[in-house]
Amino acid sequence: MTEEEVLAEFRASGALLEGHFKLSSGRHSAHYLQCARVLMDPMRASRLASAIAASLPRELRFDIDVVVSPAMGGVIIGHEMGRALGKEAMFLERPDGEFHFRRGFALEEGARVLLVEDVVTTGLSSVEAMKAVKAAGGEVLALTSLVDRTGGDVTFDVPFLPLVAITFPTYAEDELPDDLAAAPVTKPGSRA
Repeated sequence: MTEEEVLAEFRASGALLEGHFKLSSGRHSAHYLQCARVLMDPMRASRLASAIAASLPRELRFDIDVVVSPAMGGVIIGHEMGRALGKEAMFLERPDGEFHFRRGFALEEGARVLLVEDVVTTGLSSVEAMKAVKAAGGEVLALTSLVDRTGGDVTFDVPFLPLVAITFPTYAEDELPDDLAAAPVTKPGSRA
């Protein structure tokens, strides 16, 4: 899928929002991709996950034992990636502010993991999730996401293989352009 095809999926589902948004990272943007909304249509979610799976290197697809995603944002796309790859999918939660496996999820020692996110902006959640996978005995082979919003400013210890990279400008609180600063702010992400 091309960037325009992915954006068309977001537009068709009303998931490409415009306004003034405070992102989970703490940065501000005039655009927000509401992945939960684009993924609420099971057929659309399946198409997007299949496109991600098809874009992964062949040898990686065969090496994966299990798909892991961080809750909340990664749960749907992680489940659909598991379906697309024919692998089990589980998710991490933050009951105490740190990622852990719960609900009976556990990795076999040495399990080879594909970590799946909906959107990666700063990469902080991804790094935290990788640490949790390692602590649980797994090995993250690669990170993938529906959307890469890092702007190329983030690196990981494993390959990062997003479906598309979309670069909407983001701003620190003290860098807001006047028009954005004048608009009321909304915090649509899953973190309080």
